[in-house]
Amino acid sequence: MKISFWKAICKYGHVGHRNEISVARYIQVQGETTSLEVLKLVEEMPGIKNHGVLSVEKIDESTYKLGKAQEKENLYLQKLMTYNPVIDNEETEEEKLTCA
Repeated sequence: MKISFWKAICKYGHVGHRNEISVARYIQVQGETTSLEVLKLVEEMPGIKNHGVLSVEKIDESTYKLGKAQEKENLYLQKLMTYNPVIDNEETEEEKLTCA
């Protein structure tokens, strides 16, 4: 089965408040895909705003590997990937109990 590699530029953050950040995401997809299919896939990723995909382009494997390495170093994505609202809410409730 053929594998294709894609780069998508996405908006994250508070877009309406002009507190947004554009981040390149690198995606690997199995099978023949079109840019429209990749666009729909990327739009469903966590944290991406409505109509927040600025561009999608097909890339080669070496560019994909380099991009994935850059993703691991991106501080915004690190925070996004480790965010767990359940744990954060539990800590907040515990803090409220200890402060009372």
